[in-house]
Amino acid sequence: MNHNGETSIVLMTKAALMLSEANTVQKAKELKDLALTAKDWATRKGLGDQAIQHARFYALEAERRMGELLTATERPEGGRPRKTGNGPGPVSEPTLAELGLTKNESSRAQMLAGVSRETFDEVKAGDKTIMEVRRELKKQNIADQPPMPDAKFRVIYADPPWKYGDTREGLDKWAGTAAEDHYPTMSIEELCALPVKDIAAENAVLFMWVTSPLLAECWPVIAAWGFKYKASFIWDKVRHNFGHYNSVRHELLLLCTRGSCLPDGEPNTDSVVSIERNSRHSEKPIFFIELIESTYKTGKKIELFSRRKRDGWEAWGNEV
Repeated sequence: MNHNGETSIVLMTKAALMLSEANTVQKAKELKDLALTAKDWATRKGLGDQAIQHARFYALEAERRMGELLTATERPEGGRPRKTGNGPGPVSEPTLAELGLTKNESSRAQMLAGVSRETFDEVKAGDKTIMEVRRELKKQNIADQPPMPDAKFRVIYADPPWKYGDTREGLDKWAGTAAEDHYPTMSIEELCALPVKDIAAENAVLFMWVTSPLLAECWPVIAAWGFKYKASFIWDKVRHNFGHYNSVRHELLLLCTRGSCLPDGEPNTDSVVSIERNSRHSEKPIFFIELIESTYKTGKKIELFSRRKRDGWEAWGNEV
């Protein structure tokens, strides 16, 4: 056997031995990197499909193991894991950046860790792509949404998980913060099919978030939910977010009504509000929900696609 073949086999054998010993994220990442090095070596040296596939299998197994370890590591807001030991000193686990991992890489590894062994083996065999598995999981997440509450609401606040039409799913994919990397998105047809009309009072108001690229696509959703557009607020995010044609640093909060639903409070807020966005994907400033509470003081309120429960509001969504 030539030197190149021996080198490739040594690398893959070492990767296989390390797989059972990978008990930290760092070790699992090292294993994945080693397997990818072996795969690259086998490809460049023409060692054949079998050697390339073996290296690919080890890389995927290591990535899945890395995802299991990442999932088991509790990370508070800010991204640094909590310390698990009882001794003094700083946390022992590094951040994603210190591990050399992006949020996308972490998300993909944890996704692979969360699927069944049968599905994972299909990915290894090449029968399913990572993108196909993601789509299946997203469909399941949508199917798992709880039923709408059996009540009528005067105020409805919604931040729909819009699905973008291009292959990146979101304009900010380049920065690793696309919508698809954070929650299951929904098509216009899926959003229209939600029974929001059934929970809206005869006289109700809808506050709906929509991004600039999808402005034209939101009108069928508003109509399907039984509302008509009346006015809008512009959230100036201050920080730039580069898109296809310009820096889309604003988002729109549309105000729509059903029947007659004028504000209870004084509607004196400027239509353009400048608040610097934070690093959490799609999170909206608390200012806007407080604005709604101050202008619509009476009646039942619900937040759709909510991430957390707020006093005085019902909450609906698979993240609550």
